[in-house]
Amino acid sequence: MSTAKKLRRPPDGGYARGDETRHRIIEAAVELFGEHGFEGASTRDIAARAGVNAPALQYYFENKEGVYRACVEAMADDAWTSFAPAVAHAHQALRENADSTVLIDAFIRIQEAMADRTFEKANQPGRRLFFAREQAGYEPESATQILASRIRDPLNNVSSALVGRISGRAADDPITLIRTFSLHGQLMIFHVAHRSTLSAFGWTSIDAKNAELLKSTVGEQTRTLLEHWSREHDARGVEDVRTKGKGKTRQPG
Repeated sequence: MSTAKKLRRPPDGGYARGDETRHRIIEAAVELFGEHGFEGASTRDIAARAGVNAPALQYYFENKEGVYRACVEAMADDAWTSFAPAVAHAHQALRENADSTVLIDAFIRIQEAMADRTFEKANQPGRRLFFAREQAGYEPESATQILASRIRDPLNNVSSALVGRISGRAADDPITLIRTFSLHGQLMIFHVAHRSTLSAFGWTSIDAKNAELLKSTVGEQTRTLLEHWSREHDARGVEDVRTKGKGKTRQPG
């Protein structure tokens, strides 16, 4: 698989003019890959939309797959800046064996970061379609590999660890994984079914006010479920203690 060429920078440092050109090509490519898919978007069209000549794409990216990979890597880097603080906080809570209240707050913090990121990009059709095509399995597998290793796996792993600790189950227990994906799926539906969401609510866009309503409502539902699973865990612990107590026999004095 070809990888994107590294940008040639001027020896005197500073903001390279090539950075701006490279960024412009990536932005144009994201839109066209979203609109037409990997097969339908041509390097000629990408160059035209970016306002550069076709050889510029070869200079920076070598070929179309290199352009596509650069798009995914740029979006992954951008997204991780939003998620990294919440993920680091969650790992710290897990390491410190924090109580369920802290763990629930940590999960909500991750979900809020996901919501902010999702709804920030919801009104950008090119990016939304780009990810929708990738999720559907229509695009180069390299995209899925990059997003999985740099975004999805870290988010899913720490989220399932939190849910598992809160509910008293293993992080890789199928029930834990189903619960984790379902909780985060509450947000994704509004992103994937963007047009249906706007139609159902009579909205013209998911603006800041509407995004906050979605985020707070989903957050309340998430907290309710996590607290319920935590109480179930506590109840199982009490029952186990009672069962063990009944099983003991008094020794003669």
